[in-house]
Amino acid sequence: MQIRRRPPNPTVNVDTLAYKVIVPDEQPQNILEEIVWHKETEVDLMRERLPLIELQKKVRETAPAKDFFGALKTGKTKPALIAEVKKASPSKGIIKEDFDPVAIALSYVQGGASCLSVLTDEKFFLGSFDNLFLVRQAVDLPLLCKEFIIYPYQIYYARTKGADAVLLIAAILSDQDLSYFVKIVKSLGMTPLVEVHTLEELDRVLGISGVNLIGINNRNLEDFSVDLQTTCQLLEKRKTEIEQKEILIVSESGLYSSSDLQLVQQAGASAVLIGESLIKQNNPAEAIALLFKEL
Repeated sequence: MQIRRRPPNPTVNVDTLAYKVIVPDEQPQNILEEIVWHKETEVDLMRERLPLIELQKKVRETAPAKDFFGALKTGKTKPALIAEVKKASPSKGIIKEDFDPVAIALSYVQGGASCLSVLTDEKFFLGSFDNLFLVRQAVDLPLLCKEFIIYPYQIYYARTKGADAVLLIAAILSDQDLSYFVKIVKSLGMTPLVEVHTLEELDRVLGISGVNLIGINNRNLEDFSVDLQTTCQLLEKRKTEIEQKEILIVSESGLYSSSDLQLVQQAGASAVLIGESLIKQNNPAEAIALLFKEL
């Protein structure tokens, strides 16, 4: 899979790690590329408002990060639950009209979630870093910043807003960037959740030092179709190596029922990330209880 970066940044072909020049007026080939191109402009504006040197100072003044990895390892449920605070998505549109991030987060806590994930992308998911900050003030659980991170700046910014973990998507980062970003995340006391959705991406990530939490996204990032067999097939092929490296696996997307959870847990997933099926419910706490009742 190739996600191109617009000039002045070189374009990264993730499969071959080769660089390719593109025509500036070209259109994005898929939704993920469109998101990444927009993110480049968005981060430039963020830097103008708050320079990196000032941001790093704010990080030093921020309370220490909570143990996201540890919370999943000793999860309140089996598999451990990362419940997602999410208003919308490009594939589903608005999921929750009367969206109250704090009320949803508190209900997730009541329901027994081990960690929470908060969408911060504004244009495509109608999220915000303000939501992340509000949830941080309301709950004590470790928080994942669900963002399309392509620059270190975003990692530091997430930390100042209360994130204890950040998502690093292999499909949009080169091996060099992944390795560098993992080091930055860990230097801040945070947990990197490195996401893959193909065997090629999984093999790349397994070769990167310091990765102990991998998310397998059951959603195809080019057309947004979902197949739970993605988790099963990738773990079947690399389960021995994953266990040897003591890596925890999070199955992400397309999880709606107890049988879905059983399927990915039996395949080897230690945790699940669930948003849409919980967000739609009037009482997310009850929805969590029902989801895990038969496990």
